[in-house]
Amino acid sequence: MTKYHAQKSSAFQDWHRADIVAALRKAGWSLRRLARHHGYASPTTLTHALDRPWPKGERLIAEALNMNPAELWPSRYSDKRNT
Repeated sequence: MTKYHAQKSSAFQDWHRADIVAALRKAGWSLRRLARHHGYASPTTLTHALDRPWPKGERLIAEALNMNPAELWPSRYSDKRNT
């Protein structure tokens, strides 16, 4: 028997972390290079924004892609849009 899982509405589905990393690479960045560019001592600092809310990291990643963080992580910003 096959089970079907309801997916989130596409309007509120966050980008997959691999898609974000791929988009950064297409734009000429990597998470490590972006972290170093912004002066972080640890080159893996910005990976935290992929897994959990961190507004500053989200903003840096989104700016590198010429996007708004809410476009990449709509579920993290959906409450702010509804208020």
